[in-house]
Amino acid sequence: MRLLHFNCSYRLPHLPVSVRESAEGISLETGDLRRRREKVIVVLGATGTGKSRLSIDLAKHFPAEVINADKMQVYEGLDTVTNKVTVQEQRGVTHHLLGVADPDGEFSASDFRALASASIDSIVRRRRLPIIAGGSNSYIEALVSDEASRFRLRYDCCFLWVDAAMPVLHTFLTDRVDRMVEAGLVEEVRKMFHPKADYTLGLRKAIGVPEMDQYLRALFSGAADDRTLAALLEAGIHDIKANTCKLSCCQVGKIHRLRAVYGWDLHRLDATEALASSGRASRDAWDRHVAGPSVGIVTRFLLRNYVHSGLVGAGAGAAIAAAAAAAAAGAVEAAAAIG
Repeated sequence: MRLLHFNCSYRLPHLPVSVRESAEGISLETGDLRRRREKVIVVLGATGTGKSRLSIDLAKHFPAEVINADKMQVYEGLDTVTNKVTVQEQRGVTHHLLGVADPDGEFSASDFRALASASIDSIVRRRRLPIIAGGSNSYIEALVSDEASRFRLRYDCCFLWVDAAMPVLHTFLTDRVDRMVEAGLVEEVRKMFHPKADYTLGLRKAIGVPEMDQYLRALFSGAADDRTLAALLEAGIHDIKANTCKLSCCQVGKIHRLRAVYGWDLHRLDATEALASSGRASRDAWDRHVAGPSVGIVTRFLLRNYVHSGLVGAGAGAAIAAAAAAAAAGAVEAAAAIG
């Protein structure tokens, strides 16, 4: 296997709601401060860093639902190619805007803003917490910071940035492509192949589709021998790996730009150790460096403006603080500390 290395010129940097405590955990209720903004969590980061995983972890701890903000996962089909979170991986958490768009059509940033806004309104009305998660920063920008949307006037956002050292992330991404191939990526693309397909529209823009074009053309022509087909397939897979790594660099660069332009207060979470290890060590590193700290950050975000105003009593504040501390230490059952 050839490892891919890219110079990204990037280095790691050194609600009117009330919170109610109960034996079941933290719940959100409509409060009396109607002029206060609703709370929204935004999880962003480069491809492969674990955004979906973190959003589900948070939704299992808080009463929350996830809104997909990945511009390829929003289309129906190619679940392996686009790395859609499976039903099993969703762990019972409600997901919105996942596989809902026509694969042959276009789903613009304004389309996303309209549907995501409707989903957020629905989630908030049901006294739950919206978590927007995805790597398509143009979608998140259109929703959160577009002047016409007036989103920030209505919602108070907590930004969680899942980051990782690029050499480690690129190794992880190249290995992930190999796993995707084993899981049926090539067959998935073969089923939707058309010699006159437009790779600038819809789902066919996804990394993994254009890269297979030469191989599939040779395959369907019947004129290529096995050796030629094998070489074309290997080249296509290599291009998928290269383009995925390049995408990760572009996504991180876009995050830095958005922070500079809009002043987003990003809470950076380092997933490097979790991506570099495997098995129990990887899970422990994830809990210690990503999931645990995120629970603490979100807990404090939800409590902001309420403890000092007297809306949340000292007992609730102390209990939730204890839960956040337990989570930061990697305790899976942090919610049990409440009450």
